[in-house]
Amino acid sequence: MVMACRVINKRRHVGLQQLSSFAETGRTFLGPVKSSKFIIDEECHESVLISSTVRLLESLDLTSAVGQLLREAVQAQNNTYRTGTSTLLFLVGAWSSAAEECLHLGVPISLIVSVMSEGLNSCIEEVVSLQVPIHNVFDRMVNTKTFSGPETFSVGVYPFLQIPSGTGLIQKERDLKDVASQSLAIYSLSGRPVKSPQLFRSQDKVEADENTSQTPQTLKNSLLADTRCRKSVLTHSRHFSRTGNNQWISKPDGVLEQLSAATPKTYRCDDLVELEVGLSHGGHSSMKLVDEAVRLQYQNAGMQQGSCTVPFLFDISRIFTCCLPGFPETFSCVCPGYITVVSISSTALIKELQNQPIRIVLVEGDLTENYRHLGFNKSASIKTVSESLKVQQDGSEELWTDHVLQVLIKFNVNLVLAQGNVSERLIEKCTDSKRLVIGSVNGNVMRAFAEASGAVQVTYITQVNENCVGSGVCATIWRSIPFDAADEINRMAIMLKTEGIKLVTVVLTSPVTAQVQTKEDTFWTCAYRLYHALKEQKVFLGGGAVEFLCLSHLQILAEQSVNKGNQGCSGWLHNTSSWLASSVTQYRPTVLKLLANGWRRYLSTLLYNTASYSSEFEAGTFIQHHLQNATDSGSASSYILNEYSKLNSGILNSDISDKLEQIPRVYDVVTPKTEAWRRALDLVLLVLQTDSEIITGLEQTQINSQESEGFLFL
Repeated sequence: MVMACRVINKRRHVGLQQLSSFAETGRTFLGPVKSSKFIIDEECHESVLISSTVRLLESLDLTSAVGQLLREAVQAQNNTYRTGTSTLLFLVGAWSSAAEECLHLGVPISLIVSVMSEGLNSCIEEVVSLQVPIHNVFDRMVNTKTFSGPETFSVGVYPFLQIPSGTGLIQKERDLKDVASQSLAIYSLSGRPVKSPQLFRSQDKVEADENTSQTPQTLKNSLLADTRCRKSVLTHSRHFSRTGNNQWISKPDGVLEQLSAATPKTYRCDDLVELEVGLSHGGHSSMKLVDEAVRLQYQNAGMQQGSCTVPFLFDISRIFTCCLPGFPETFSCVCPGYITVVSISSTALIKELQNQPIRIVLVEGDLTENYRHLGFNKSASIKTVSESLKVQQDGSEELWTDHVLQVLIKFNVNLVLAQGNVSERLIEKCTDSKRLVIGSVNGNVMRAFAEASGAVQVTYITQVNENCVGSGVCATIWRSIPFDAADEINRMAIMLKTEGIKLVTVVLTSPVTAQVQTKEDTFWTCAYRLYHALKEQKVFLGGGAVEFLCLSHLQILAEQSVNKGNQGCSGWLHNTSSWLASSVTQYRPTVLKLLANGWRRYLSTLLYNTASYSSEFEAGTFIQHHLQNATDSGSASSYILNEYSKLNSGILNSDISDKLEQIPRVYDVVTPKTEAWRRALDLVLLVLQTDSEIITGLEQTQINSQESEGFLFL
């Protein structure tokens, strides 16, 4: 499918240029505000609507070797973490351009690989300072409110925080008290004082006077002007000590704590709703469904207050989605049990079965006449005779179907779940005999029904005996469906439940069929963000904080390399030749600056995508102001933490609401994010070290100067 065309200069590294071109197509997916794309097939003129990096690469015809490598890298990230693919794709493009520029400047390939790898590893070590520990978020679940994120968010203040414009966001009173206890003047980040002097009372006269300072003229420069003009008792560096300074320390349990004359302000997360809001990244409706699923699992596990004996663990393997295109949005919900779709012709059967307990059989593989298990290799010279079926070699599917039906009748089975495909003829005959057969069932669903009903999974229907049959399953029609919707899709949703089953189904509906896939992808992204955060028991301060720290850190490393020459790299090149050592001294600052430029482009694109700035250049200028402030502070990480402590906001805000209680924190998952960085750089360095092109079957005379440029079609 053709999406774009870019001129490829064959005199430069073709593979890196291809990576940059492929990555360019997904830049609008970066950040909380994503722009959907239509992918059009040139041959049949069909189109598909996509809203994620994974769907984009699935739709593109990536036949080149570089395209295949890129697709595999994105799929590996998605299959493992289900998040971080947009970051991976963007950084692939940014760092491909950086590597290509290094080659153009004559930097040796081995040096590019070494310095870029060293730089990224150093960044990953540096951002550990921005990790926030998670503690006991389920302890107060029964008494806390549920997730009620706002319908709309003003996300133009990215990257350090997205600010709600509605009033539905939950912000804890303890956050307000924590901010009130800090010894600093309280400002809204729009440059205006907070209108609650009793709650946000300043700690000394100097700060009280500063509350009346002049308001900046523009919102974008308000925070910058505020931090430059007023005298704050906060110090930006933990490496310097002055009277009254605030300092950040890391406690043994990992909590970030700010030392001050007042009550210490600590960064830790011990509330589920706060964590979910911080990880939603604009997908508030999806995260609300995730919250409901977690709470339903909590109830099913019997973890009510006062009766908890073991810690509750969020089991994402027991959560499933059921997509119903053509149904109203209001039908989206979370339900216990297993919800799936069957043919609308089964309506009468479901109504007859819903008032009685059902016996169930679970089949691991396909339920077809010619199915054989994976270890069975049929030889052409051997005739297979099944004694149990007593069929001859010319036996037809009809005879097999009749035998399967006889087995089900013998053991009084009314429900069959198969993990693989099911014979259409068998489904028809079973429906006529008041028996329901459902195929393509997830393996985790099969195991859950086996545990709850007592059924034992079998490979072939001939293996069924009384001990393999489960009982106590209930089948009901999920809910009444509008006639026009049901008639349009010719399908109906049913619910299968049994006592003690640990399954939760999230029903996703939309009247627009093209949006259902996007809703499902967004739901799973939110669910896996929460899952990984709870599993690791830590998150990053989000909204671009870690990327900003990486940018600042790499710039400092580059400046140190310039100032100290070879001293900054002597530790990792002590065994190398003098030629390489001299090359490192010459080129290391350049490589680090180009690597840092990838982070700059990342942050600029985030700001631009949220429509906060009219151009990426303007966004880059805003970022540069903060970089200068971070450099002047002496410690970029302390600068970020101090700025984050101001009204729970982030340092790159340009349009903040006056209502403090509406400002949530933004969090990022740790391992998925850093692994996306690693995969991106690994792919770039892999392509960098390959030949730019392989020419076969052409004589040198056939290659002329007119072929120095070509076109890459996406």
